[in-house]
Amino acid sequence: MLVMILGLLLFLGVHSVRIFADDWRSAQVQRMGELGWKAAVSVVSVIGLAIAIWGYGQMRLDPIWIWFPPTGLRHAVALLMIPAFILLVAAYVPGNHIKAKLGHPMVLAVKVWALAHLLANGRLGDIVFFGAFLAWAVLDFRSARRRQPAPPTTPRMAGTAITVIGGLIAYYLFAFHLHVWVTGVPVM
Repeated sequence: MLVMILGLLLFLGVHSVRIFADDWRSAQVQRMGELGWKAAVSVVSVIGLAIAIWGYGQMRLDPIWIWFPPTGLRHAVALLMIPAFILLVAAYVPGNHIKAKLGHPMVLAVKVWALAHLLANGRLGDIVFFGAFLAWAVLDFRSARRRQPAPPTTPRMAGTAITVIGGLIAYYLFAFHLHVWVTGVPVM
């Protein structure tokens, strides 16, 4: 579990710089340049995520059960993941109504993903892993809402349609084909 926590600290820590040290981040971007800063954050992120995932896998070998979720909650997770994928895609598709209305759809996607997975997993490691992402997403969303908003764009129905269709396709591919490969756990 310590390995997983170390990975989470690295991954979520580097993603929390804007929450807790925005002025320091701005100074680093100024010093390193936008590309240099993004490269450094990316390297730390990949290392942290790899360590967290490896630690999560190790934790699953000797689990500490806190509660045993009812099997039916898996269906709730499957349903909650549909809007999570749509929100995730909304962060990248320009000119969609979802991003225009919500402002930070990727962070909202992380919230929905983490909460959904907390519902269906009762091991201590699951609670720490998904709980850490949920806590980070709550703090990050609050912090992002306080910052100067990006200039408004005019959303278009085409952008929204691409977002929804892309989110549904991403959901289908991940839920029915990639989830077992990535996590080792079937969706149902």
